[in-house]
Amino acid sequence: MRLDEVRNIAKSRGVHPDSLTKTKLIRTLQLVEGNFDCFATASNFECDRMDCCWREDCFDAVRKGELS
Repeated sequence: MRLDEVRNIAKSRGVHPDSLTKTKLIRTLQLVEGNFDCFATASNFECDRMDCCWREDCFDAVRKGELS
């Protein structure tokens, strides 16, 4: 998912994206959703959250080293 798409999701949920990175913005959205803010932390590509809408992007971010 592109950053502009994530920003639009954030705005629709009342989160101000400001100048947050994609990783930090998704982690903020995870907290708003009532979930753990674990985006891009699956360094061993293991995650039990099969229903997470960020799952594919999460693993892509880990592959690219976008952990901050």
